[in-house]
Order: sequence, then C-alpha cells, then structure tokens
Amino acid sequence: MLIRRQQSLLLVVDLQEKLAPAICEGERAIRNSARLLEGARRLGVPAFVSEQYVKGLGPSVEAIRQAATKPGEATAAVDAKFFEKTHFSCTAEPGVAELLGAAERRQVVLTGTETHVCVLQTGMGLLAAGYSVFLVADAASSRRRGDHQAGVERLRAAGAQVVTTEMVLFEWLEAACTDEFRAMLPLIR
Repeated sequence: MLIRRQQSLLLVVDLQEKLAPAICEGERAIRNSARLLEGARRLGVPAFVSEQYVKGLGPSVEAIRQAATKPGEATAAVDAKFFEKTHFSCTAEPGVAELLGAAERRQVVLTGTETHVCVLQTGMGLLAAGYSVFLVADAASSRRRGDHQAGVERLRAAGAQVVTTEMVLFEWLEAACTDEFRAMLPLIR
C-alpha cells in the first residue's frame, strides 16, 4: 500500500529538548522528522506533535517547532497541532483519538522517540484502532540502537509498514513534473 497525502496524517512523537541529547542518532531523527513536518505543512497533510510530560522533558526541540509552524506564511500551508501527554501511548491519552480522528485520515506516518516505548505503544494503539501505520525508521530512534531496532521489528511484526523519510516524501508527491515537486526539492536533496 502506498502512502497517499489525501489519506494520511503525520504524527511526530516526543522529540523534546531534555531527551534529545541522549538519543542514538538523535540529530538524524530530528532532521528527518522536521523534513516530514515541512513537507506535510507544504502539501496540506495534517500533522500532530506530541510532547511527553513537558514539565520534566521540556518542549519539542527548536527544529521541530520551526518546521511545524511558519507564522505569517502566505501559502495554504497547514501548521501542526501540538498536544501534551503523560501516557506513553498517544492513543491512550484522553482526547487524542478524537483529535486524530477529526482529520478523517486512516494512514498514519509515525516518527519520534523512543522507538521501543512511546512510538511502539502509539503504533500498537493506532493499529488496534484500525489505522494503517507507516513507521519512518530513519526519523525515529531510542537511547540505545538495540532498543530502536527491537521497536522497529515489533511494529513490523504487528502490521506496521517500515519506511524511510524519502519514501514518504516521494509517495506524497506522486509525480516529478509538478510545481509542488520543484518546491519540495530542498527537502529531498
């Protein structure tokens, strides 16, 4: 199954200031999640950003906040919606199922940290709720590489499709002969 922009939403999980420095290849996960947020914003794909216990872990890192919103931008771009949570799974947090459901999309492109905890539990909850889940492996990570790999493999075994940032961007775009493609080239290069 291909990822279709008209059928998908982006969910970025817990890329936060106090946790990010401890994440294995955290800069890669942040950079790729920011690319996806920027692409989603430009293409009108609804995007959501969770923040786990902000009082303890701080807000989302600056790169995520910047990619998620562009105040005063003169296009039809759609800013991401942020929400705070205390449950590890976004789907267990009161109100989040309704928030995601209001987008009326059944494909979820999933990124963030930690792959083996919050991303895993969120992905499992989304699968149980009937969503098609696409785990962006190069935009997710954990403090330890082995935990990241275990989270990826467990989600794959549960029915999530494992993809990369470029897979998502190219599937959202569908064709190279468009103004949208040319505008998105900086995110692909």
